[in-house]
Amino acid sequence: MNRRALFGAAAAAAPVALAAPAIAQTTPEVRWRLTSSFPKNLDILFSTPELIAKRVAALTDNKFQIRVFAAGEIVGGLQALDAVQAGTIEAAHTASYYYVGKDAAFSFFTALPFGLTQRQMTAWLRHGGGNELANELFKDYNIIGFPSGDTGAQMGGWFRKEIKSVDDLKGLKFRVAGIAGEIFARLGSVPTQVAAGDIYPSLERGTLDAVEFVGPHDDEKLGFVRVAPFYYYPGFFEPSARLHTLVNLRAWESLPELYKQALQVACLEQDSEMTSRYDNSNPQALRRLVAAGAQLRGYPRPVLEAAWKAANTVYEETAQKNEKFRKVLESYRRYRDEQFTWFRVAENSFDNFAFTASHTVR
Repeated sequence: MNRRALFGAAAAAAPVALAAPAIAQTTPEVRWRLTSSFPKNLDILFSTPELIAKRVAALTDNKFQIRVFAAGEIVGGLQALDAVQAGTIEAAHTASYYYVGKDAAFSFFTALPFGLTQRQMTAWLRHGGGNELANELFKDYNIIGFPSGDTGAQMGGWFRKEIKSVDDLKGLKFRVAGIAGEIFARLGSVPTQVAAGDIYPSLERGTLDAVEFVGPHDDEKLGFVRVAPFYYYPGFFEPSARLHTLVNLRAWESLPELYKQALQVACLEQDSEMTSRYDNSNPQALRRLVAAGAQLRGYPRPVLEAAWKAANTVYEETAQKNEKFRKVLESYRRYRDEQFTWFRVAENSFDNFAFTASHTVR
């Protein structure tokens, strides 16, 4: 081969040789740890971050690996945010309302009593400024968050005794999460927040008189029907319940753009998938629970009315002393009122007829 041909061959090969290191630098090996706030037996909740991790690995040619740990394996279920904030772990899959003790504004981004339903919540987060407000709050805790699943409307809890009036709530030791605890306190109950894995033992020992968690699929697995047969609806304090993948800001900012996109895509997929999984599983679980002795009860209207009044009092009082809460409340309430108007025209008018017609019209 002459010198000109040799030089030409070398020149043609040069871009490949130069490009390889550049590609390698943009797709480094990254290993993260993620803690769930839930135990492994709650399969939909626990498997959601596992599915996120699997999708991220597939989108990055297995270069970005996220190892998922159950509640208690690294930190307790209610300490997930603290661990991410401190950088002990890179990420967590959790419910932001577990941390209302830090700031009441955390409640908005999981569930607000008498608030947005799953679809309405999705619309607010994606198109009504909700995600921006969430990350404005999260930034103060050195984290960024990505919506990653919603249970849909929840049930209203398991009680040892029947609730016939507001007076029956007085003195009741009730496991309930988020700002709903403050509302039940106004109604005379003694609210407490207990991690998922500790709820049943507390109920069995009598430390609790009543508990709420999610709905039939999870509640059946946790065995509440064995010790508290009265199963109430609606879950007015959780018309939806949004979960988030919380990520340490420094860990997030160190990711290549490709990996950031992969994580966001994976979270977005599971944000919708969780609701469909619950909608698929809850009807069968509810039938099994009733067969096992669950006694379905609707909250009496006077209880719902008292809770509505207490909720609005709590929101107004909290907004007066918490600027962050007030700012989010203004956005949330304005959006909710618009959504309620629309859903009352289209969705509710259909539901109110069709849900009963299937059993009554012949």
